[in-house]
Amino acid sequence: MPSVLQLTLILLASGVAGVVIFRYFGLPPILGYLAIGVLIGPHALGLASDSATVKYLAEFGVVFLMFSIGLEFNLNKLRAMRKIVFGLGGSQVILTMLLAVPASLLMNWIYPISWHAAIALGGALAMSSTAIVTKLISDRAELETEHGRNVVGILLFQDLAVVFLLILLPSLGKNPTDLFVALTAASIKITIALVLIFFIGQSLMSHWFKLVAKLRSQELFMLNLLLIVLGMAGLTEHFGLSLALGAFLAGMLISETPYRHQVEEDVKPFRDVLLGLFFITIGMLLDFNVIQEQWLLVLALLIGPLVFKFCLITLLSKAFGSSLGISIRTGLCLAQAGEFGFVLLTQIDGLDLIDPILSQAVLAAMLISMFCAPFLIEYSDRIAMRFSSNEWLLQSLALTRVAAKSVRNENHVVICGFGRSGQSLARMLDQEKIPYIALDLDPDRVKEAAAAGDNVVYGDASRENYLIAAGLSRAKAVVITYADTAASLRVLRLVEQLRPGMTVLVRTRDDADIAKLQAAGATEVIPELIEGSLMIASHVLLIMGVPMRKVVRRITTAREERYSLLRGYFRGSADDDFGSNESWRLHSITLLPHSQAVGKTLGELALENEGVSVQAVRRKEVNSDYVKLPLSPELRLEANDILVVSGNSEATDLAEAKLL
Repeated sequence: MPSVLQLTLILLASGVAGVVIFRYFGLPPILGYLAIGVLIGPHALGLASDSATVKYLAEFGVVFLMFSIGLEFNLNKLRAMRKIVFGLGGSQVILTMLLAVPASLLMNWIYPISWHAAIALGGALAMSSTAIVTKLISDRAELETEHGRNVVGILLFQDLAVVFLLILLPSLGKNPTDLFVALTAASIKITIALVLIFFIGQSLMSHWFKLVAKLRSQELFMLNLLLIVLGMAGLTEHFGLSLALGAFLAGMLISETPYRHQVEEDVKPFRDVLLGLFFITIGMLLDFNVIQEQWLLVLALLIGPLVFKFCLITLLSKAFGSSLGISIRTGLCLAQAGEFGFVLLTQIDGLDLIDPILSQAVLAAMLISMFCAPFLIEYSDRIAMRFSSNEWLLQSLALTRVAAKSVRNENHVVICGFGRSGQSLARMLDQEKIPYIALDLDPDRVKEAAAAGDNVVYGDASRENYLIAAGLSRAKAVVITYADTAASLRVLRLVEQLRPGMTVLVRTRDDADIAKLQAAGATEVIPELIEGSLMIASHVLLIMGVPMRKVVRRITTAREERYSLLRGYFRGSADDDFGSNESWRLHSITLLPHSQAVGKTLGELALENEGVSVQAVRRKEVNSDYVKLPLSPELRLEANDILVVSGNSEATDLAEAKLL
């Protein structure tokens, strides 16, 4: 039996190995955690035991996942997607649970199952993997497509249904009167909690976070965040509800404050690491002996729910107005089991509602279905086109619309993404009578902009056929306006493959990803923050009386030097990317009398080998203030000189150590 430290090291090492291997093959890390859990579990290599301590620690992964979902849950988003969430999503969960009862009767000849156990299993099987599906469709840039919206809406209702199911399951074994009393009491508790939270806690939370943020201590902010999440989880557990429900309510509470986005970023490391530990413990539950002895049952429980959920979601999506192709894609994305299904299955086991062997078979089938998910989503387009007779026609019509908009264009601009940046560019191109065509995946935006006369069509710029239809071979330039670097890289690689050497301009938020985008084929990368600083500098210079010609020359020189003078800035403790090693920064270093760099030249120090560049050297002259010295390799440094260097956090720290 390994000690707690040994068990922790085994889990960490195996988790790292699993994520590295699955990332290498382009698969979601969650599958790596599950596979590693299966491998090191007590039913395989036996390197780790499924101890109560590990289980309790892993449960916090679900707590932080529910907290993150609470952060995403707000009334505005719910109102905009109410038909999909409550209509399509609600129908899917309710029908899956109800249809699980007659389906369970077919299994009575193998394992007797009561009606309440069937409903419990139906609730577990109704879940799909939020972690896997959202990651995969996000990587495919399909979140804003019609089937992407259907998927997100159904997942959102599933996440909300978990809160109800976590209350319902412990009451299923009771008689109808006790069940009614338990559900009524739970509903009253939830109602009181919501009233207290949203009418009293919201104002209190906003003021409290404002007070903590004013102190500008990242450590205090993080401690406060953990206190609120775990405190709310502990409070709901104290009143007989679940830890996950308290975390969900805490997320909803913080989502209404101005600090939501910072909280979301701060909680990610805890959520991802602990959720990974949760998936490892789930994988450890899998017993290969059960699969070997009950392989027919496992196969039936794998194929049956996959086919059933696919058919049900496809039919429901079609009934709610989607085309057959969109409905098939939606069904394929959500056919697999989900992480909350494991949470519910664990609770079902604890209540002894089903036979342990059947539970193991269900667990094995759910795990295997999650391994199938990436492949179902990857080939969803091909499958949809094979089974939908009009899908080829719809795809052809979409491409025809793109081609019709661009067929007369020569030396035009292809704009990928028609958000604020894309629209501003389009207006300026219109004023100069320069032809363009824009591709965007938001149907509402495309509809309104096209009605207003903009040359924009619905299309995915990360797909080869849409770029070809947009006239890439005849275009003079491509402009990628996405805020997401990963999406920009996908389009860049495709453009480079279809038309090497094409002029491609890419928008990015800051200068952190300039080198990566240029390596992928970007001709020029325009960081918004740096361009904003240039505009501010030009206005200030004009106000201070600097002639316009000189201001233009200064700004032009800065751009020609590829922003080297402005690449990075001096960080403060309140900056959004505080502590990030990826971000470029400026750093001032004062040489002390006994510093190693005193008496040496810049050429001898060779600071560029440390990954930094010297932006300025300032020296205090006799009877004078500090003056800026001209930079050259022969410049010999003296005590009390101030060097301004630029580089990432690690590089500037190494340079400072070398100088001092």
